[in-house]
Amino acid sequence: MELYLIIILVLMILGSIYSLNASDLLSAVISYGIVGFGLVIAFLLLQAPDLAIVQVVVEVATLIIMIAAIKNTQSKIPKMEFKPKIAIYYAITLIAALVFILIFDRATGCLSQFGADTMRMAQPYIDGAQHTKSANLVTGVVFDYRAYDTLGEATVLFTAVIGVLTILRIKGKKEK
Repeated sequence: MELYLIIILVLMILGSIYSLNASDLLSAVISYGIVGFGLVIAFLLLQAPDLAIVQVVVEVATLIIMIAAIKNTQSKIPKMEFKPKIAIYYAITLIAALVFILIFDRATGCLSQFGADTMRMAQPYIDGAQHTKSANLVTGVVFDYRAYDTLGEATVLFTAVIGVLTILRIKGKKEK
């Protein structure tokens, strides 16, 4: 598993470096997506599926909005011509995608079966949550034991929504 994390981290670093040095904005946004989806796989490898779900939602929404904004702001799409340099980039992209898919497959394979009790802290949470006098067990665990984690996830989603609204509002003001 550590080898997979190292490979993912290297790919994330390479994606970040390429996004900083990309010649066009669309390539930069797509290569930056490598970082976000690499983080999803890293969360899965570290057995944090709740964080992976939040990251996937934020990453997909961000990529869709950024690509749509780039598409709407570009007036002319350049004609595609076959160049050996571009073919090399396509080959590298295909290889990187295959590596991501293979590592994603391995990452999801190391997760425990749905509903399996593999954590040693499960019973103390259950016992403690019954003393909270909450309406149900899940509410007791989430609000008494996982409150900061839930607050962090909500903060990530809130920040993403505010960022999207800010981008849309700036675009709306420029059109007036």
